[in-house]
Amino acid sequence: MYSRSPVVKIKWILLLGFIAGISLEATAQDTLVKPQKRKISLHDSLDHAIDFSDFMIDAHGFIPIPILITEPALGIGGAIAPVMLHKRHQPANFTKHKNMAAIPPDVTGGFGFYTATKSWGVGAGRSGTIIPWGLRYKVFAAYLDMNLDFYKTLPIKGETEFGVNLKTIPVFLQAEKQLGFSNWHAGLRYIFTKTTAKLEKSILPDSLFKPKEMDNLSSIVGVLVEYDKRDNSFTPSKGTKLHVGGNFSNHIFGSDFDYTNVEAYAYHYIPIGHKKKWVCGLRVDMQEVFGDIPFYFKPSIDLRGIPKGRYQGDVNMLVETEQRWNIVRRWSAVFFTGVGKAFDDYSDFGSASWDYSYGTGVRYLLARKFGLYMGADVARGPEQWGFYIQFGSAWLK
Repeated sequence: MYSRSPVVKIKWILLLGFIAGISLEATAQDTLVKPQKRKISLHDSLDHAIDFSDFMIDAHGFIPIPILITEPALGIGGAIAPVMLHKRHQPANFTKHKNMAAIPPDVTGGFGFYTATKSWGVGAGRSGTIIPWGLRYKVFAAYLDMNLDFYKTLPIKGETEFGVNLKTIPVFLQAEKQLGFSNWHAGLRYIFTKTTAKLEKSILPDSLFKPKEMDNLSSIVGVLVEYDKRDNSFTPSKGTKLHVGGNFSNHIFGSDFDYTNVEAYAYHYIPIGHKKKWVCGLRVDMQEVFGDIPFYFKPSIDLRGIPKGRYQGDVNMLVETEQRWNIVRRWSAVFFTGVGKAFDDYSDFGSASWDYSYGTGVRYLLARKFGLYMGADVARGPEQWGFYIQFGSAWLK
């Protein structure tokens, strides 16, 4: 469940949705004086606009965040996500290393969701940093019951749509070690999934599917290397993130499938102009799988305007750009376009179609002290329009 297949990407949509709707624990107060209860304001002290920064800082414990689900593959729905975030600071011996990026905040949260396709799920996770060890970690577990559409190309009928009910229990563990006083990290991950699948409203014969695709265990060990020097974890305005990873599903680890996934992606943000009112974002993403992989775990093109799982292949590559224009202090407009290609063999590269999307959106600076924007996008893909609610960047991986 690491290759950002339809199932994986939907899991991250939900997980990142509540991570993006953040809250921050209050700082410690003087223990010698009984603290006075502070009135929490939803207005910024500078421009008096609606702003959640102080609310996040002064709130204690978990804050329930309501989320509107608009992903076409899942259908319209809603989620509730109790979230708590704890800000981390660089230790004193790090301050002399000026080029080091800020330590991401610790995030603890859960979620529950339901959509119009009768898909539902619950889960919980945590990401954090053990500063003395220079170690970042992520832990996540969930139960998901989802009704999704997939596509197969048949010799006579051509491309055929079929529905699948997926019940899956994913468990995700990851640890990354900082390499010296740098922005590089290297680490390991482990993914376990228990999955059962059932064909729904399908005219396809069962013989087209392997029996173990309908009931299986996946046990996956992965390695990764990352470089991250973005100025903000939620809505970056400058900096770069690079990621290269390899993930291995094998009978040795107790998996029912033997396959390997290789993935690489890069984000780069460039502020333009004297007042940095324009931010140019660039994204490149590529992944490839080798071996015997269930059809629902195959990588698919991940662009706004294209439903998750619509275009799948053993090889998947895309490029995308997003331009953000900070029109006034709080409000921004975004314009984006991207193109991707999915195919099973490099001999099919020439005949495989380039699948494109484009769109626009609006952003509001919801929490100035954290650089967190929220907004909405409308996007057009090769076949349909899509509408998306965004918390932070659309590129959160």
